[in-house]
Amino acid sequence: MDSGKTTKEILKEKLASEKGTPLYNPEALAKMKTDFEVWKNTVVMEKDRKNWEVTPKTIMGSDIPRGLLYTPIDNENLDYEKDLGFSGQEPFTRGLHANMYRGRTWTLRQLSAAGSPEEVNNRLKMLLERGATGTNLALDLATVQMFDSDEPESLGQVGTVGVPIDCVEDMEKIYKDIPIEKISASIVTHYPRNTSIVFPMYLVMAERRGVSWDKLTGSVQNDFIMESVVRSASEYIPPRDDFRVQCDNIEFIRKYVPRWNFITLNGYNLREWGTSGITEMAVAIANGIEILKDMGKRGYDPDWVGERLAFFWSPANDFFEEVARLRAVRRLWYRIMKYRFNCKNPRSMWSKCHVQTSGVSLMREEPMTNVARSAYHAMAAALGGAQSLHVDGYDEAYSVPSDVANLLALRTQQVIEAETQITQVVDPLAGSFYVEALTNKIEELILGEIDEIEKMGGLVDVVDSGWLHNKASRFIQREQKMMEDGTIKIVARNYFRDPNLEMPEIWVKEYDPVLTKAMADKLARVRSQRNNEKADNTINALIAACKQGGNVMAATVECARADVTVGEMRRAFVKAFGLWKTPIFA
Repeated sequence: MDSGKTTKEILKEKLASEKGTPLYNPEALAKMKTDFEVWKNTVVMEKDRKNWEVTPKTIMGSDIPRGLLYTPIDNENLDYEKDLGFSGQEPFTRGLHANMYRGRTWTLRQLSAAGSPEEVNNRLKMLLERGATGTNLALDLATVQMFDSDEPESLGQVGTVGVPIDCVEDMEKIYKDIPIEKISASIVTHYPRNTSIVFPMYLVMAERRGVSWDKLTGSVQNDFIMESVVRSASEYIPPRDDFRVQCDNIEFIRKYVPRWNFITLNGYNLREWGTSGITEMAVAIANGIEILKDMGKRGYDPDWVGERLAFFWSPANDFFEEVARLRAVRRLWYRIMKYRFNCKNPRSMWSKCHVQTSGVSLMREEPMTNVARSAYHAMAAALGGAQSLHVDGYDEAYSVPSDVANLLALRTQQVIEAETQITQVVDPLAGSFYVEALTNKIEELILGEIDEIEKMGGLVDVVDSGWLHNKASRFIQREQKMMEDGTIKIVARNYFRDPNLEMPEIWVKEYDPVLTKAMADKLARVRSQRNNEKADNTINALIAACKQGGNVMAATVECARADVTVGEMRRAFVKAFGLWKTPIFA
């Protein structure tokens, strides 16, 4: 399967060998080019001719120059069947399903915010009662970093930005009275190790409830970029071991939880951390390519793997770019699966995606303005063909969303879905000279960055060397400077800022020492009541699996069954793999 050629080289070769039928008539194009030059030089003002292309400057922008006017000349080789096709058919540019949102709208999946397991259970049920169609579980900082609630590192973090999970009992409280066999669950596990640790607790919770794993639907993140690049933490395991854990999780989930999306390649958090929309997608796809190569070495067919692989994207403020990005990456992923991995099953070529509106684009100044920002992000996601959507609360520049902000964010989705009527027509921006030219340019740029990564040895190598950290660092510094000097205009912050601006009163989720004590008491009770010999044996078996090449999730499921805690499993991984120092360059 792996010829030694880069993905870009393979696609160039395969696509060049296919016959095509350009949409535009050559004679019409030739006349149009002549007429265009006449118009440009006689009608357009001189200053606009000299500045025909401008490069928009926006938060997390991609620096793609834009012309004043777009015509068929900007995409003269457009081949309808090869480049666009019909919705639900190759190359899936126009959507994964023939009827798209007429058949079923995107899943309305709001984050559950923060608090105790019992509070989050109530919030999940509130959102479902008000029209959410899936659950979306955010973890608190202690759980994200895989510390138990009673460890010193957790002090001040328990229940602040998500829900604390120490053991299976917490998972049982979170999903109490929620029919997990009917409602899909997104569990924001972020990292491979955290996925190995927390997701088995969901599986054991289902077991204890009598729900078989083949009925469970949902997704975990499970992205080693989140652990090795994006996170800020006190300890890391080496990237190559982290990637191995990621693939172990994929292998186990694909075998035993067949309807579950075993990875959500997380471009979102990488972009929010500090990259352009091009790098966001290039890194996620490069990860997908490495996964398919690794799973191929393990003996698994790419069609079998690809069917449950999904993506997670961040839409920012450049509206048409965000629509075009979703269309471009859907087509590019199809081409990679078909031409590089020789997939035959159309479903395995789908670029399924969850979209969360951009949090870093939201401002503290006049926070209600964030309602407009998030609505445009959400509209771009819908017009781009997302499968699942979360809209950020207007107060998220301060804290996790309040219940009021969370409900308003849900209502934003529902207004777009039910009142704007954009769901009645599939891919309504298709055929726009501008959108199609932008879609092509974005696909070209994403593929170019993938090529750069592959020529350096692949994604694991560019993480291990610090190349990706350095690239993000440069991007962040440059963008911060543009925000400070006003090159990037931000309404109410540096553009039309109120001279008498006063920061508003905003509800902020505060640290609750009572919750911390309750979680610690629960941990003490669980440790005293469980079979500690069995727990120790499963921990030792996990360490052995890490060292000897066994599937780590098979081992962590046994740990969860024995009521081993999050922190105990984290320490087992560190003992087995050792620690790695992240290579941040100046």
